[in-house]
Amino acid sequence: MERDGIQSAAQQVLAALRGVVLGQDSATRNALIALIARGHVLLEGVPGTAKTLLARALATTLKVSYKRIQFTPDLMPSDITGISVLDKDAEFVFRPGPIFAEVILADEINRAPAKTQAALLEAMQERTVTVDGTTHQLPPTFAVFATQNPIEFEGTYPLPEAELDRFMLNVRMDYPEERIEAGILDRYIEGFEADIPTTYGIEALLDAEGIRRLRQAADAIRVEPPIVTYITSIVRATRTAASLTLGASPRAGIALLKTSRAAALLDGRDFVIPDDVKGLATAVLRHRVSLAPELELEGLTSDRAIGAIIEQIEVPTG
Repeated sequence: MERDGIQSAAQQVLAALRGVVLGQDSATRNALIALIARGHVLLEGVPGTAKTLLARALATTLKVSYKRIQFTPDLMPSDITGISVLDKDAEFVFRPGPIFAEVILADEINRAPAKTQAALLEAMQERTVTVDGTTHQLPPTFAVFATQNPIEFEGTYPLPEAELDRFMLNVRMDYPEERIEAGILDRYIEGFEADIPTTYGIEALLDAEGIRRLRQAADAIRVEPPIVTYITSIVRATRTAASLTLGASPRAGIALLKTSRAAALLDGRDFVIPDDVKGLATAVLRHRVSLAPELELEGLTSDRAIGAIIEQIEVPTG
């Protein structure tokens, strides 16, 4: 499949997602961008804003294996990674856990304790799982879509910085507009059910090979030196901003570069422009920085702080 064909397939996937997850255009686009860029997504929003639906709809548009892991306080690391068991010949055989699927929905990830969350660290970064000293390779298309409710604190555990940094994007999902919400009700009147994918009205459009070709096409997108400098300047500025006590790591710059390439591909361009970078910077950075406590008490948010930083960075022209 040539680049134009693979771009068209990606755009069809995006259109299909937006036909299921109404009123969340930015979230659906960013989820697909992260998949193309070989990244993981942390979906944040109050209950009922279609976080789980987005992950399920994306999996439905792909001919790949999909597993949902419900995170709870008693979930053990082995429940995710798998265990070694004795077979009939009295030899230990590895029994893979649900993480060995190609698309993972880690639902309510902040309900599991740190030890269980840590089971994802190797998988998300190295795309391998080590059990009893043996390393097992995960599928090439492996991607984690994790959900959490940002306003619920009882019975939850904050994600450690090391884990947050492994999410390429932090995607916020808010309440839809009134007309969109009415449209959601109309869909249910017509027979749509979020827990029954056959009612979504979509079909698989990309297989694992198609995803691989998409990623190859994104890697071929041109990034001129001024754009590289622009990305570097934004990331480094988070480390000296008075409003932040923790800046972004170099991994944030890599994430911003990769997602900008994927965004350019989705838009049908073979080069990155400053608007690609600006459009993704907040989603890439918001979970990697820490706001000064006194400013947080005054009502400042990390999104506003990042926005102010971006406005201070000179945009490349020409």
